[in-house]
Amino acid sequence: MDAAKEGAQAFLRQVAWREFAYHLLAHIPGLPESPMRPAFATFPWEKNETGLRAWQRGQTGYPIVDAGMRQLWQTGTMHNRVRMIVASFLVKDLMIHWHAGARWFWDTLVDADLANNSMGWQWVAGCGPDAAPFFRIFNPVSQGQTHDPQAAYIRHYVPEIAALPARYIYQPWTAPASVLDKAGILLGTHYPFPIVDHQKARQRALQGYKEMKKTM
Repeated sequence: MDAAKEGAQAFLRQVAWREFAYHLLAHIPGLPESPMRPAFATFPWEKNETGLRAWQRGQTGYPIVDAGMRQLWQTGTMHNRVRMIVASFLVKDLMIHWHAGARWFWDTLVDADLANNSMGWQWVAGCGPDAAPFFRIFNPVSQGQTHDPQAAYIRHYVPEIAALPARYIYQPWTAPASVLDKAGILLGTHYPFPIVDHQKARQRALQGYKEMKKTM
């Protein structure tokens, strides 16, 4: 503890979360399938196989999301912050059930753990213990700017847009045609346009939450 200081504290926090997840699973065997907040059983999740596939393949058009999902596929791991970003995108931007995300993580993570995985996805979805409020919806553009300020992570895992200036790399669709042309990028061919408009998706998710609350 004295030698590692902040690093040791961060490690202990993660150990505590792991033990909390094990505690929950031991007392709530249905944790992997059933929302801890029963009202979420009525949440208007959408069936969107095209969106799910794009998310799994890292082809959403949002570079920080795509970088994370490609890292997961290539290495079997992903930084905790990026796990939260990609999970929020799936359940709130795409309105796809957290079950689908949990199954994908279970299949692809080398550190897949039933208790952690189940609690983590319920936390992001807003239906778990001490969960993030459902209205906490990560902005996939600003999250990239904040946590990958040099865009090194994006450039590594999304190389087809690596030549874009930092000003545009977090949201390639805003780049002028001349900038895209200079970088050798044709959106829709080399890299996809965003599969959803984040602002509209955010409002749709919040509306779904309001509808669910009416049944509580």
